[in-house]
Amino acid sequence: MDYGHPALADRLAADYVAGTLRGAARRRFEALLPAHPGLRHAVEAWQDRLLPLTGSVEPQTPPAVVWQRIQARLGGPAPASAATAPRWWQRLLLWQGLSAGALAGLVAALLWLGSPGLPQPPLIVVLEPTAPAATPGVVRASFVASVSADGRSLSTRPLGEVALQADRALELWALPAGAAPRSLGLISPLRSTAIRRDRLPAGTEGLAVSLEPPGGSPTGAPTGPVLYVGKFGT
Repeated sequence: MDYGHPALADRLAADYVAGTLRGAARRRFEALLPAHPGLRHAVEAWQDRLLPLTGSVEPQTPPAVVWQRIQARLGGPAPASAATAPRWWQRLLLWQGLSAGALAGLVAALLWLGSPGLPQPPLIVVLEPTAPAATPGVVRASFVASVSADGRSLSTRPLGEVALQADRALELWALPAGAAPRSLGLISPLRSTAIRRDRLPAGTEGLAVSLEPPGGSPTGAPTGPVLYVGKFGT
């Protein structure tokens, strides 16, 4: 596998930063970083791209056991000091904390890393609030959605608290090129929601989330304000 190829490096880095690269595949990728500047640069680029999203995540002080588990997963002692750690390593814990569990249930990236013939890794889209103005009954935070490498599932998860009134719901819409939005069903404002990939129409360029009645739109089109929108990146 040519890790110096820009497109491959970008896709691997996207999985790594978003947290969809897990287990042995993640450890293998980390082992490659010191010897592959192109991979390190791609990781830094994705970190810089997603850094603004950290502003939507409420700061938390994790229990000591969380740090112990992180250190155990990394296979070593406490992280290096900021004065000595490489840039991509300094920020590893930040991105693990941001994306921990964000896209749980996706196909293990290890299979893709070891099998070049498999489909491309997950496409990732960040659904940003459409406007800073407040919407009555809604507390906003960005969402992240990802299509799994085998193309079977779509997973969405909020990056922070999204509070709704009891008589409101969030509905996810596919945005096909040159066609009307297609409903993908209701999504949770609190946790990950998994949707079958085959519900995405061909040519889908992005996703949107609208505010709807509890059962969803009664018309097959968004009836409430569109709160979030994002375009797929490859």
